[in-house]
Amino acid sequence: MATSTEVLQTKTEDLLIGALLRVPAQAIQRRLIKELNDAGFDELRLPHMAVLQFPGPDGARPGTIAERAGMSKQAINQLLSSLEGYGYLVRSDGEGSARVVRSTERGHAAFWKMVDILRDIEEEWRTELGPQRFAQLKALLFVVWDSPLVR
Repeated sequence: MATSTEVLQTKTEDLLIGALLRVPAQAIQRRLIKELNDAGFDELRLPHMAVLQFPGPDGARPGTIAERAGMSKQAINQLLSSLEGYGYLVRSDGEGSARVVRSTERGHAAFWKMVDILRDIEEEWRTELGPQRFAQLKALLFVVWDSPLVR
């Protein structure tokens, strides 16, 4: 069995796409939480990202949020309860008997701080990769985003 060092030394073409996408995504989420905490959103933790991820919870039903996150409704409801307790969102009655999630002022402030952090990350990646390569990366990721490959 290969050691983790040997795995890291494999050729780029041998690395599986899951790892190539997961590692940067996890780094981005860790940075988001750290910088949100540093900005005064102290209660937010990595599990909350399942609710806060794009496009955010505002106006969505808990079942929709659970589906986006690939989690059970029960697990999402625990996270929603946590975020509601911290003042980031409220759940209210929508059409019929469905509950709808609404961001509070604090929730909106956290969302816009996340947007600022993500813009900073994009600028750092653009600088690291160069504008042309970064644009290519983003264009290719959008092709995958918009394809049946992710459904």
